[in-house]
Amino acid sequence: MRKFIIAGALLLGLAVKSYAQQASPDTSHVHNFSLAECISYAYQHQDSVLNAGLDIKNAEYKVKETTGQGLPQISGTASFQDYLKTPSIIFPNFISDPVYGILHAENVKNSVTGNVIPGQAPAGTAAGQSVSLYQTYNANLGLTLNQIIFSGSYLVGLKASKTYKELSQRMYTRSKIEANVNVTKAYYQVLVSGEQIKLLDANINQLKQQFDQTVQENKQGFVEKIDVDRITVQYNNLVTNRENTLRLLALNAQLLKFQMGMPIEDSLALKDKLPDVDLNNNVANILTDTTFYHNRIEYGLSETSLKLNELQLKSTKSNYLPSLSAIGSTALTYQDNSFSQLFSTSYPATYVGLSLNVPIFSGGQRLNQVRESKIAVMKSENDLYNLKNAINLQASSARVNYINGLQTLNNQRQNQTLAQEVLKVAKIKYQQGVGSSIEVTQAETDLVNADNSYIQGLYDALVSKVDLDKAYGLIQ
Repeated sequence: MRKFIIAGALLLGLAVKSYAQQASPDTSHVHNFSLAECISYAYQHQDSVLNAGLDIKNAEYKVKETTGQGLPQISGTASFQDYLKTPSIIFPNFISDPVYGILHAENVKNSVTGNVIPGQAPAGTAAGQSVSLYQTYNANLGLTLNQIIFSGSYLVGLKASKTYKELSQRMYTRSKIEANVNVTKAYYQVLVSGEQIKLLDANINQLKQQFDQTVQENKQGFVEKIDVDRITVQYNNLVTNRENTLRLLALNAQLLKFQMGMPIEDSLALKDKLPDVDLNNNVANILTDTTFYHNRIEYGLSETSLKLNELQLKSTKSNYLPSLSAIGSTALTYQDNSFSQLFSTSYPATYVGLSLNVPIFSGGQRLNQVRESKIAVMKSENDLYNLKNAINLQASSARVNYINGLQTLNNQRQNQTLAQEVLKVAKIKYQQGVGSSIEVTQAETDLVNADNSYIQGLYDALVSKVDLDKAYGLIQ
């Protein structure tokens, strides 16, 4: 039996060494954080928070993009054409000889034959003369300008882009709240696992002392071997439970680092202790606030979504309004039959003006678009009302769970104290010969069960506190 106990002690030593290697890896990145520091670290490194911050940047660029649509739009054009066969114009037979003379003097060519038109009407041209007025080589350089003077859809779009930025900012806040909740729960899980190991260590030490005493009494003939076997079974179960809890503690520490966005291989130690957690907040204080749902980020997101749908309705209605723009263009045209002389002479052209677009009839498209937008607004209003009821229900549920969790935790604490007292009395009775070893063994089992129930009640109370704060919008 002593060999078995020594083997059990060796197993404990190996488990502690294994946990130390997992919880404190050989790395230069060592962190010693409180809960607040863990949350702050998550705000700076958690991927969902970082991506939400990038969405804000993207929304800022979207606002600038929409604003740019109302600024002058300038574009340049350039073209070059080489007519392998120039277009033809048929001059009717009313052309007089003087006209032919002018065309001949200007070296205007026949587009069919490629020859210069003769100085007088040739014979057989009653059907008309095929003439090309185009030069072989053509080039064009130009600038165009368009400036919105009035556009209802642009004005509404400008407001919508700013509202979209507001939406991204609220999405960023929601990501931070989710990170806060996840990190807090993971932090509490590590603290509770550590507390569980402390209770297991205390029970193992106590059982070890009882085991040594029982072995001695068995050698002296005061107790039977079955009493030693009962204690051995309990000891084995406690050692196995402790080893399992050590592995879970290492896993919970990794989960905490994952929720923080911290590399898993980094070392993390926790500053806060379970006594530092305040579980006795007065719930009655938050019950007096009947408008707490405005503190919930989900309600703010739904309000922003409703605002965007209302702006979409305005934008759709603005399609009935005319739009006015200032336009302008300037260009240089180059033409010549010789490529080397193409850019020797330019022919400029410039104009400015106004462009008015007045919608008249669209086959009912705009009307149905307005109706669709109105339905989207009504659905958003219904969603907002339903969300208010859902938030109130969540808050009521969280409040009940928190109160029940506190009451359960207090009961488990009392049960734990009573189980310790029962074990103490059972040992005294057993030592005085008025009790049995079975009573002591049963008291040991009841204490272990009370400790397990206390640990579960402690974690449930901590989690219900986090859920209560979230439900009432107290996490910002």
